[in-house]
Amino acid sequence: MPQGQPTVVPEDGLSTRQRRNRPILAVHTGDGKGKSTAAFGLALRGWNQGWSLGIFQFVKSAKWRLGEQTAFEQLGELHRTTGAGGPVDWQKMGSGWSWSKKAGTEDDHAAAAAEGWIEIKRRLAAEEHDLYLLDEFTYPINWGWIDADDVVETLTHRPGHQHVVITGRRADERLLEVADLVTEMTKVKHPMDAGQKGQRGIEW
Repeated sequence: MPQGQPTVVPEDGLSTRQRRNRPILAVHTGDGKGKSTAAFGLALRGWNQGWSLGIFQFVKSAKWRLGEQTAFEQLGELHRTTGAGGPVDWQKMGSGWSWSKKAGTEDDHAAAAAEGWIEIKRRLAAEEHDLYLLDEFTYPINWGWIDADDVVETLTHRPGHQHVVITGRRADERLLEVADLVTEMTKVKHPMDAGQKGQRGIEW
């Protein structure tokens, strides 16, 4: 896509403006670091455009606060007080880290994830947000807590002009097939390979 020009122009009857402004379903997947970070960067650009943001974390513990959460909540407050940017709603839909699922039973996690997905479906139907960031959403799908076919059907037929970004490893092939933008993060090198644990400002 040199100089921002598409390599193919489909014969779909749409004007350049209509095609350009279609809502995007994006998936950030792969084993490399940066999936959520890239999604939050996109959300930041959306906030600057005045978009309403719905950010939903699916498997992070409620005891943890990511640096991005604090920043986006402050941006939401800035919007409320000055009108700058757009509104921000940050929701934690589950508990336990994705690789450990420590707090609560598996049934608890499954129920929390299912309830979170029901709420997102409600908001999509009501067209409540311009951008939905479903962070680590691939995991409850892979664990069978949320039905992949229901996700694909809902997102494919979502009304209005609503962008959706999904992050997480091992994204379901059905989701990749219907997505407009798929990025796979590939790990080439990571500090943990040399025994270095995560640190402030880099991992959270």
